[in-house]
Amino acid sequence: MSSRNVFMILLAMITISLSCNETPMPNTTEGDWLIPKDQVKDGGPGKDGIPALTNPNFINAGDASYLKDDDLVLGVFINGEARAYPHPILDWHEIINDDIKGTKIAVTYCPLTGTGIGYNPVIGGQATTFGVSGLLYNSNLIPYDRQTNSNWSQMLMKSVNGRLIGTVVQTMPLLETRWDTWKTMFPETKVVSTETGYDRSYGTYPYGSYRTSDFLIFPISNDDRRLPRKERVHGVIVGNKTRVYQITSFSDSITTINDTFNGTELIVVGSHLLNFAVAYERTLSSGTELTFSPVQHALPVVMIDTEGTKWDIFGKAVSGARAGTQLKPLRSYTAYWFAWGTFFPGAEIDSTK
Repeated sequence: MSSRNVFMILLAMITISLSCNETPMPNTTEGDWLIPKDQVKDGGPGKDGIPALTNPNFINAGDASYLKDDDLVLGVFINGEARAYPHPILDWHEIINDDIKGTKIAVTYCPLTGTGIGYNPVIGGQATTFGVSGLLYNSNLIPYDRQTNSNWSQMLMKSVNGRLIGTVVQTMPLLETRWDTWKTMFPETKVVSTETGYDRSYGTYPYGSYRTSDFLIFPISNDDRRLPRKERVHGVIVGNKTRVYQITSFSDSITTINDTFNGTELIVVGSHLLNFAVAYERTLSSGTELTFSPVQHALPVVMIDTEGTKWDIFGKAVSGARAGTQLKPLRSYTAYWFAWGTFFPGAEIDSTK
């Protein structure tokens, strides 16, 4: 990593901190933590120094001229509506609190670990919103909820400090993929506008060469070098075990992996060219175990079972005998390999080719 690139990253962090519309609050590591307190690091901008968005403006896909086809987005399909939350927005804000026809979601994204996870912000019957604490653990975002001021580990998906310590958040299905792939799946999608109320260079990645190099800004507790640090992988957590699937290991065509992991039958479907991977349980609540094959050129349909039922990218049966059936999502998401390696030491790497 050249000194110039280090300087660019540090300058970007300072710019993020100083260009906010409000003065950031100091963050603290007071109280008990479920994670080692000495490994909780101050990211620099301060609490809310990176401002989360709440109920942002949306535009039609055709009006999103700021996006390139290969830009990554986090997409949801809720209550019949598709919405996209692009990395070029999330790189600067990290959390977007949204309400889609009465269903609330907190879209959380950490640029340093490459993790996008949907949080259900209704916790214990109380709706909240999330903000950026300015703290990091193993280089990963620590959001805080504004109802109780508790801190959460994004990748562990639970509160690690505060009144809600130990509470596990319910996650909501997100798809990370290319902008052009998402538009093909959902042409009527809405996408977050750059009219956020903040003056940001949304066409510029704020961390220099970070995502294309092995360089890390903050220390991590376990540096597993079995794969390149910034290799994007889709990880699946089943019980106390973790397995990852490399995005680059999928063929350009849509590929299905009917797998068994830690006693759970699962289906992983992905494509290198289309740049996505998702995972679901393939055993229905009735006990029926399904086996899937890929479907090409029919997005958002991606697979078909042996009974002839077709299933879409969000695990819903859209035609056939089981139309309307929903596969159970696994606790899974896409992240840089180094993040999986440090949070889940000994994670298995799938060898399917």
